[in-house]
Amino acid sequence: MKQRQYYINLYILIPLIFTGISIVGIILTCQLSSYAARHGIVSSLGSFSLISAIGALTFLVSLLIVRNILKPIMQFIEKTKNVPIIGNKIAEHKKHIMEDVKEIEKVFDNVANILTLVEAKELFPNVIGSSPAMRNIFKHITKVAPTDSTVLIYGESGTGKELIAQSIYEQSTRVGKPFIKINCVAIPEGLLESELFGHEKGSFTGAVARKKGKFELADGGTIFLDEIGDMPMATQAKLLRVLQEKEFERVGGNVPIRVDVRFIAATNKDLPKLIKKRFFREDLYFRLNVFSISLPPLRNRSEDIPLLASFFLNMQEKDLTLSPGVLQMLIGYAWPGNIRELRNVIEQASVLAERDVIEPHHLPDDITGQSTNMNIFSNGNDINMDEKLEIMEREMIIQALKKSGGIQVKAAEILKINQRSLWHRIKKYHIEIDDVRNLQ
Repeated sequence: MKQRQYYINLYILIPLIFTGISIVGIILTCQLSSYAARHGIVSSLGSFSLISAIGALTFLVSLLIVRNILKPIMQFIEKTKNVPIIGNKIAEHKKHIMEDVKEIEKVFDNVANILTLVEAKELFPNVIGSSPAMRNIFKHITKVAPTDSTVLIYGESGTGKELIAQSIYEQSTRVGKPFIKINCVAIPEGLLESELFGHEKGSFTGAVARKKGKFELADGGTIFLDEIGDMPMATQAKLLRVLQEKEFERVGGNVPIRVDVRFIAATNKDLPKLIKKRFFREDLYFRLNVFSISLPPLRNRSEDIPLLASFFLNMQEKDLTLSPGVLQMLIGYAWPGNIRELRNVIEQASVLAERDVIEPHHLPDDITGQSTNMNIFSNGNDINMDEKLEIMEREMIIQALKKSGGIQVKAAEILKINQRSLWHRIKKYHIEIDDVRNLQ
């Protein structure tokens, strides 16, 4: 016969334990005091000593219980000392842990923060970024991906909207099924409907055979409509029908075709403004905007620029590094072309670099001019001097960690600061040691 197991919440169990100890202590004190009074065993001073002894015994029992409850927590904290990324941080506060429970809370916050970053890196290996803005994007993806909700991705040109759409697909229940991408700008207006819905033989000049459209090919899977804001109004009306009724007809045909498709759309346009100008259908907008994700421009996630630059640098044939001056210029530039522009700049500088280091003169004039003319805050880069200095300090730390192979003691020596100060800054700027090592 299987033995039954009962579980009691700790919020109930712990108060019950201490209540029981208090009751037992009171009963024991009363019984012993009554017994001593009846038999005249102890004086009033002796009674006080007896009560003190019982109180001490109660305290020791309570301490034993608390110690057993906290023991697994303390064992966990001791084990985390062997993890480099949080070991030193724990060592700094070790002497305070038993004195202040808030220190334990700090350790668990550090661990939770690290696990969040590890999860993001595992789930989204193709998306480079560890800034708070990108971590918030990752949270949105993990929530919406398992559903069949339509997703609308906003973002300037070059911010990586297609990568986000790809990530949603890869984390969805439709992964392994068709993932069809179509750019609404790249296809001429006259051919867009044929591309989306397909056409029957002879439906127009050049239609020599029946052709399946993207929606039909994506049946059971996901379709990604990039630059949806540039779709012609006539095509928008037909797309709305597909979203509402999950059916359409091929161009030149009259037989309804039903499909099971999940929609992801992206745009760099302000759709509400287009609606007011009657360039975009309001009913289609509401159908698409079930769950929206807004990608930040690169100038608003400057912390990710060194990671992205190093990633693109590793894609080049030469073994190159970026000089500190170049890093400062890359961080100070506003990047109107966002990640796509950064990639092009790194590729161009790699071609021009004669040795193993990319220097400022290898960069385009619009970037070097921004720095030398002290205009690094222009072009929409509206961050103040303190924020700029913090970004520069963060990149100096990353460069020192790269030179030291991720060894914090050596990095602290390079920076001429103590190790404790370095770890405070690593925590402050959310620098991931493993990511830095991978950029070697």
